[in-house]
Amino acid sequence: MKLFLDKLVENKKMSTYRITRMKLGFRSMDLPEFRIDMEFENMQALDDAMTITIADNDVDRVHTGFNQYVDVGTIQHFLYRDFPDELPKTKLKENKNSSQSVT
Repeated sequence: MKLFLDKLVENKKMSTYRITRMKLGFRSMDLPEFRIDMEFENMQALDDAMTITIADNDVDRVHTGFNQYVDVGTIQHFLYRDFPDELPKTKLKENKNSSQSVT
């Protein structure tokens, strides 16, 4: 997995990642033993990472190398983002101007 994630960082498709493992079986729910957090600058970067995984044979090779060990019955996927959302200041101005009524 590290080889695959390193390829995404090398190709500037992902900012960073972190692999963690549960310690001493301590968990409050039925969560997997490993957790992988991947950070992207934006949704386009995430899409680009998926595209390079398919298009670049070197990246795809390391992806399929670890993928054979994934238990499809227990894998969990999720997509989180920072809260609260930070909107670009130009968007805030546009929204403010469009919400004003004209009389």
